[in-house]
Amino acid sequence: MAFKLNSVVPWGRNMEEYMLMFRLNENDLSKKFAGFGDGPACFNCEMTEKNGSVISFDPIYQFSKEDLEKRIEEVRVIVMQQMSENMDNYVWKNIKNLDELEFTRMSAMRKFLSDYEKGKAEGRYVFHELPNRLPYDDNYFDIGLSSHFLLMYTSLGYDFHIASMTEMLRVCKEIRIFPIVDLDADKTVLTEKVIDYFKKDCKVEIVKTEYEFQKGDNKLLIIKK
Repeated sequence: MAFKLNSVVPWGRNMEEYMLMFRLNENDLSKKFAGFGDGPACFNCEMTEKNGSVISFDPIYQFSKEDLEKRIEEVRVIVMQQMSENMDNYVWKNIKNLDELEFTRMSAMRKFLSDYEKGKAEGRYVFHELPNRLPYDDNYFDIGLSSHFLLMYTSLGYDFHIASMTEMLRVCKEIRIFPIVDLDADKTVLTEKVIDYFKKDCKVEIVKTEYEFQKGDNKLLIIKK
């Protein structure tokens, strides 16, 4: 089935949020990162400005800057309306209110857009759909990150998650997935089953993060080979 842009809700986060979500420290920033489902996040851009190494993978990178810009603007109106109707489901600490949320998200996505064409030319934004095989050798990356994608979209199913994370672990020495709840911030059987599968051969741990926006989504899954 062809991947359609109008089915995507692009909503980008910045480097500060990535640092908190994935418990990254200054020493980590010298490592080689892979970002899976990064979408319009500006982690790649900000890391590149600091001479860091990030390659982002996402199906939306098949589209033009203009197409993505248009879709982001369409989504902005819808998401902000939904947020205003469900404010009680969120922790207004790091982000204080709706205006700050919109500013933070749009700033991140505009920064991404400003870097997108240059990043594609440099091979930093790569069109790819998990669980397809990546064109990289085993252990090419130090850390693989998945923000608000894997484990959150339970409808993708158990087999998809196992195959995707297996491929991520082939090219990455470790992977970090945030959050580990579904779209309603609820714990799921899928997460438990995925953890059970990988703990047979890998070191698996769940750690609490300093980042919590949707209530209950403050835990990070780390899997190391």
